[in-house]
Amino acid sequence: MNKKLHKILLSFIFLITLSDQVWSITIKPGPLSYEEIQTALIFANPGDTINLDEGIFNFEDGLSLSIDNVTIQGKGMDKTILSFKNQKSGAEGLMVTSNKVILKDFAIEDTIGDAIVVKGAEGISFIRIRTEWTGGPKETNGAYGLYPVQSKDVLIKECIAIGASDAGIYVGQSERIKVIDSVAKFNVAGIEIENSYYAEVIGNIAEHNTGGILVFDLPDLPQQGGHSVLISKNKVMNNDTKNFAPEGNIVGKTPNGTGIMIMANENIEVKENDIRNNATAGILIVSYQEETDDKNYNPIPNKIYIHNNTLVNNGYDVDKKRAGPISDVIPGKAPEIIWDGVTPISEWLRIKPSKRVILGKNFSDKGEADFVNLKLMTKYLIPRFHKIDKNLHNYLGEIESLEPVSFLKEIN
Repeated sequence: MNKKLHKILLSFIFLITLSDQVWSITIKPGPLSYEEIQTALIFANPGDTINLDEGIFNFEDGLSLSIDNVTIQGKGMDKTILSFKNQKSGAEGLMVTSNKVILKDFAIEDTIGDAIVVKGAEGISFIRIRTEWTGGPKETNGAYGLYPVQSKDVLIKECIAIGASDAGIYVGQSERIKVIDSVAKFNVAGIEIENSYYAEVIGNIAEHNTGGILVFDLPDLPQQGGHSVLISKNKVMNNDTKNFAPEGNIVGKTPNGTGIMIMANENIEVKENDIRNNATAGILIVSYQEETDDKNYNPIPNKIYIHNNTLVNNGYDVDKKRAGPISDVIPGKAPEIIWDGVTPISEWLRIKPSKRVILGKNFSDKGEADFVNLKLMTKYLIPRFHKIDKNLHNYLGEIESLEPVSFLKEIN
């Protein structure tokens, strides 16, 4: 009999001997802890809680859960640690493909791939979860810490993500999302919302990443047209980690020292954030400028509302490699808020004028935070007449605040 299968069968026999109290038994670290946990995940019933005791669990294989309405609970993100430092198989630490799952109070460290992947869930909660690659920022680290995709009703609360070579906290192609009171540091992207609808990113700390908070929409994905994202009351500061994404990753193009970056989304509200000491930009609004054959994709952002933010000492050392359009036209320190100014031709010709970036009051240590429209359309089409626009009063307008995000069913 296969040795691994033999261990799992032994663990299953151990679990069923525990009668009706099986799921109330806490699994402790030990030589059979992997088999005990995976067996519990396979044979769980909806409503069960799998308790993980304090200590370090050392795993060589990835875990998976496909049963609805299960809770995996540890003793704390610094007390219950699932270590994959010696992982030999599996593309991630934990894979979840079921609904109404709650993950809380444990850590996953040093996976060979992503730390926690959730696919196609309706109701997923990450509560006080830590993901970390303990060797610091490296290209060989896994791409994502928390990675729910194609899911609905996603809650990420009081979590910590450290060292991901793509994004520490990532939510992609999903709907109804709350990322609150969490910390992302020493990742390429701290927090990323991609190709998603109705999200709130509130009260988080994004520091010492390459880019603090990213809201992207990309082509060639099943769900496009990202919209309705609120970024509020976050601390986005000192994002000074050099970009260490593997070659070819889209986040590899994120400029070193980006605070908040919005690309090709619509109806985004950025308010009441504290954004400091990000070398390239405090807030950067850009179009997607790579070639694509996706005819349904809209690469240009629209209805970006920016107000009541505090921006201090951003844009002091623009990344010339990844933010060349900024450094090419602005010598020295760049303004706190930067828009590339790319629009459809009809708007550029003023046949159909529109305001794509709408500013309210934003503050710096010297008064009102400054702004620039790089006017890249003119630079690309008639460079002889190119001139940037720093008059932020041309972009003042009525702010349309977003409605709060509500889950269809509360999940915690």
